[in-house]
Amino acid sequence: MIVRPRPTFLQLFFVMRGSVVPRILPQIFGFALYSAVILVLARRFQVDLSAFNITPFGLVGVTLSIYLSFRNNAAYDRWWEARKLWGALVFEIRNLARATTSLIGDRAEQRALLMEALGFCHLLRGQLRRIDSKEDARAFIGDTVDQAGARTNPADDMVRRMGRRANARREAGTLDPIGFRILDERLAAIAAIQAGCERIAGTPLPFAYTLLVHRTAYVVCLLLPIGLVSTTGWATPLFTALIAYTFFGLDALSEELEDPFGIEANDLALDGLCRVCEISVFEALGETPPKMIAADKFYYS
Repeated sequence: MIVRPRPTFLQLFFVMRGSVVPRILPQIFGFALYSAVILVLARRFQVDLSAFNITPFGLVGVTLSIYLSFRNNAAYDRWWEARKLWGALVFEIRNLARATTSLIGDRAEQRALLMEALGFCHLLRGQLRRIDSKEDARAFIGDTVDQAGARTNPADDMVRRMGRRANARREAGTLDPIGFRILDERLAAIAAIQAGCERIAGTPLPFAYTLLVHRTAYVVCLLLPIGLVSTTGWATPLFTALIAYTFFGLDALSEELEDPFGIEANDLALDGLCRVCEISVFEALGETPPKMIAADKFYYS
């Protein structure tokens, strides 16, 4: 995630970190070159393109803008819902830490259960990003991570382990039924958050809609120079590049937001959110918490 001050007027044209420009440079330069070829051929062979004007492209452009706007809104809704789910996870981890330290008297059991909660956070992050996060979880749960990693859903296995640990305290008589219910409710809420994240990660936007937007954008940019040559002349490549930047830039941005759990510049800072959970747990245990993860050139992972 990019977090930086608002750029100045001059910086607006040179900021690349967090921008989609590097991803769409091939389309921008490609269509600018294509329109230049159309312009040169029309001038070289004196082809009269005055019968073609910009009016039809304006109508198609408005339709494409509506498609892109809807797709971007849908992608942003997924991004924002994912952020709310991880915000709720931080809330539930803090609630679990407070309830655990209040209801379980055994200090070792308190720490063991909360370390499993931190292991859950890192394993969930790894599952959502499709990366191996076992070494990060190992720092909190040791070799238990190997047993969890052998499961189909390691994060869910950690929730089950926490449930069994709380139930063992109940059966041993060190945790009353009401206290067990409180802890179980926290674990149920954490499991619901995981299911919500898996729903977003496992359900992309409909492919047919994405295909429609891509096809329309390419068709418009391919035909656009023909309608611009007679009115904009030698500036045709410039206007074509600007329109390609708008269409393909919005499309690229929606692709980034569609999968909010990745490691691209505009994805969620899951590493930082896991660190927030770590700080909350260690402070609840009365131990020295780790420091927040610093930004790398305005980028939080």
